[in-house]
Amino acid sequence: MSARWVLVTAMAAASVSAAAESAAVPAADPAAAHLIDTLGVPVASQPVRERPGWRAPRVVLVSHRLAGLLPQLQQVAPKVRLIDAAAATPREISRADAGIGVCTPEVLAQAKQLAWIQLSTAGVERCLQEPAIRERHLLVTNLQRAAGPSMAEHVIAVMLVLSRHLDWFFQEQQQARWTRGEDAPRPADLEGKTVLVVGLGGIGTEVARRAHALGMRVTATRASGHNGPDFVSYVGLPDELTKLAKDADFVVNCTPLTPQTTGIFNSAFFADMKPTAYFLSVGRGKSTVTADLIAALKEGRIAGAGLDVVDPEPLPAESPLWHLPNVIVTPHVSANTPLAEEERDALLRENLRRYVAGEPMLAVVDLERGY
Repeated sequence: MSARWVLVTAMAAASVSAAAESAAVPAADPAAAHLIDTLGVPVASQPVRERPGWRAPRVVLVSHRLAGLLPQLQQVAPKVRLIDAAAATPREISRADAGIGVCTPEVLAQAKQLAWIQLSTAGVERCLQEPAIRERHLLVTNLQRAAGPSMAEHVIAVMLVLSRHLDWFFQEQQQARWTRGEDAPRPADLEGKTVLVVGLGGIGTEVARRAHALGMRVTATRASGHNGPDFVSYVGLPDELTKLAKDADFVVNCTPLTPQTTGIFNSAFFADMKPTAYFLSVGRGKSTVTADLIAALKEGRIAGAGLDVVDPEPLPAESPLWHLPNVIVTPHVSANTPLAEEERDALLRENLRRYVAGEPMLAVVDLERGY
C-alpha cells in the first residue's frame, strides 16, 4: 500500500469522523439568535477550538445554585458528564475541564485541567480577583446583557416613582389621607428631562433605549469611545463624567466594578449634580461611596436616590438609607424576573453547546479590562 494511499485513507477517515462529531452536536437554540441580534451579546472572533489547550470537555462542574438547569444543560452536551459542584469529590474536581457558575479558590486549586469558567452573573470582579485566572490564562465568560431589558425596566420604574413622588403618596394612602395641592409634592414628567447613563454597555443601552422612548434626552459615558446608538444624543469618555452630570436630571450608574470605577460617585461628584437631580444605581455598589451619598441626601445636595445595589450588601439595618425621604432601596432584585431568568438560562445553554462544539463563544470577558 502506497504512502499516498495511506494519507488519502486517513484524511477520508478523519473527514467522516469530523462529520459524525458535527452531526452529534445539538443545533443552536433559537433563543441564542435573540441574545446576539436583539440584546447585542458579543460573539468571539475565533472558534474556541483554536484556543491553546482546548479540547471537547468530558467533565463540567455546575454550581449547586444551577442544579435545576442540569437537565437542559445535559441536552446540549449529551456526552459530557455534568456534576453538581457541591457534591463533587476531589477526584472529580481534578478531572473537570470547565465550570459553570463555579469560581472559588478551592476549585481553582484542585482543578488543574480547568480551561473555561462560565459565570452565572454579569459581574466578574470576585472571580477575576483570583490570581489563577490570569496566571493560567483561563477563558472566562459571563452573562453580560442577558438581564439588560429587565434591569432597564426597573430603572424606569424607579424614575417614575421618584419623579411622581409615588412613595410619598403611598404613605398617605396608608393613612387614608386624600392630600393634594400645596400640602403635597408636585409630580413631574420624565419627558424633556436629561438622563446620564454612566456605562453604556448592555444594561446602560437598554436604559437609554427606554428613556429615549419616553421623550427624555439621553447622554452617556463609556470607556470604549464616543460611538453609541442613535437614541443617545452624546457619548462621552469617563473623564467627561463630571461635565455631563452637571446637566443631568437623572444619573444612572450601570458601570461594572473595576479599579477605574470604584468610588467614582463620591462627594465631589454629588456636589456637581443639580440639587433637583436623582441618582440611581444598578451597576455595582462599590462604585458609590456610601457615606458621601448619605451626606448629599441629608444636606439636600441631590433630590433623591434609587438604589438596587449598595455597599455593603446586605444593607445594614442601621443605615440611614432605609429611612431617608426620596430614597428607594431594593435588595439587588432588578434582574430577578422570569424574562431575565430565561435569557440567562439561554446564554448558559448556548455557551456550553458552543464550547463542546468548539464554536465561537458568547460574552467573553476581557481579563485586562475586567469586564
